[in-house]
Amino acid sequence: MSVKSLLFGVAVMLLLAGCGQKGPLYLPDDAANANAAEQEG
Repeated sequence: MSVKSLLFGVAVMLLLAGCGQKGPLYLPDDAANANAAEQEG
């Protein structure tokens, strides 16, 4: 197995690992602070 095909396989595995992941794309603490600021104003 060549290094190129090994790197390709690792890249594909990393991309597939991200498929189907659900949830927020932000830090919950930052979101809580943003929501609090919106409610005050």
